Amino acid sequence: MPEQEKSVPAVLSELKDLTISYAKQETVDPIKGLGRFVGFGVGGSLILGLGLCLLALGALRALQTETDDTFAGNLSFVPYLVASVVLAVLATVAILQVKKDSTEADHR
Repeated sequence: MPEQEKSVPAVLSELKDLTISYAKQETVDPIKGLGRFVGFGVGGSLILGLGLCLLALGALRALQTETDDTFAGNLSFVPYLVASVVLAVLATVAILQVKKDSTEADHR
């Protein structure tokens, strides 16, 4: 038996429902999955940043206490300079790595 033909309003209503469900499937659902990915990325970067700051602070305190009078007087700025330079180098390496990864992704 042939199927009963649907009226035009019923077909349009079904088309509207299918379009809405397809749009949700292709846009909203991937964005929900992306939220978890971004959350772990932000959390990891905050923990990594805090860890690097604590390591730099530890290195600074080690330079101040273990070098006795080497960095005393007019050279008291040297441990701060060393810790700052190490952090700047690490930040530069991280930035260059991100730029390198983004340019490689652009060429694909």
